[in-house]
Amino acid sequence: MIAGGGTGGHVIPALAIARELRDAHGAEVRFVGTTRGLETRLVPEAGFPLELIHVGQLKNVSLLTRLRTLFDLPLGVMRCVQLLRRFRPHVVVGVGGYASGPAMMAAILLRVPTLAFEPNAVPGLANRLVGKWVSAAAVNFEETRRYFRGAKVTGVPVRQEFFEVQKSRVGKRLLVFGASQGARVFNELVPKIMGRLLEVLPELDVVHQTGARHGASTVATYERIGIGLERVLVTPYLDDMPKQFGDADLILCRSGASSVAELAAAGRAAVLVPFPQAADDHQRKNADAFVAAGAAELVVEAELSEERLLGVLTGLLKDDSRREEMGARARGLAHPEAVREIGGMVAGLATRVDDWKKDQ
Repeated sequence: MIAGGGTGGHVIPALAIARELRDAHGAEVRFVGTTRGLETRLVPEAGFPLELIHVGQLKNVSLLTRLRTLFDLPLGVMRCVQLLRRFRPHVVVGVGGYASGPAMMAAILLRVPTLAFEPNAVPGLANRLVGKWVSAAAVNFEETRRYFRGAKVTGVPVRQEFFEVQKSRVGKRLLVFGASQGARVFNELVPKIMGRLLEVLPELDVVHQTGARHGASTVATYERIGIGLERVLVTPYLDDMPKQFGDADLILCRSGASSVAELAAAGRAAVLVPFPQAADDHQRKNADAFVAAGAAELVVEAELSEERLLGVLTGLLKDDSRREEMGARARGLAHPEAVREIGGMVAGLATRVDDWKKDQ
């Protein structure tokens, strides 16, 4: 059983783990999530059954919402106990997010082996609550091991195509993206500096992914400012992200766990602007880890002016050797065997004697 979700940073690696368990280890996999997460769409599309529980937020919400969540939490745990007794899994994997905490608590109470998957430098609330009680943990950063029992640095599962990227075009390219929803700060600032950026770097072209809600407004901003779209591709979605990474010389993006794992796999230099409202400021801590390794530059959103952004992008796009060094250092943070290692950890836990089943 795999529990959790919410954002793509939780759901996409969870699906990679599920496929590995199914294909390499012959496991039957079932998910537990909530109605508010991406798992409601992505998990059924991937062909896995999904059970839903009701549990709310505790972080960055009103006092009333927190009180409701605290009231619902025991009910969520009881619902997960029922699901565990019915499905009788050998292992419960918690990937963080709303449903992860109740499911992992239920598994610990029933003595079902548990594995926590934590892609961020600092765990979210759900994984922090159960960290010292889990059977094992798979983490992305060395500094994250201290939050868990039996933790191993495995990295984040990333599609193999990211490890195989190659530049297929001549010329210099900047890739701008803000995860699946886009990033308003990029959609507002990047068009404003584009004229000067293209003037300084006449060989540059740009791919700017806006997110579905901001596509038309961002195109309108470019046109209002007078930037022709022959050198700037503005699109709500990018379906071929490995190819886009391969053709990019520099990437401007957020620092969610999946994004930084893909940067590492592709070995690409980046300017990271953490999403300031991310729970527990985990995107800032992810970016800090890349900066410490010399793999990226960090700009805090509160300090992101037109002049600051223009200066950072121009400096890196002009400095080929520095970008190459940053890309090499990013590649040094990659974990090409992540999904196989995590699958092996889960399979190893499944061989433990699960006395609770004998009592059912």
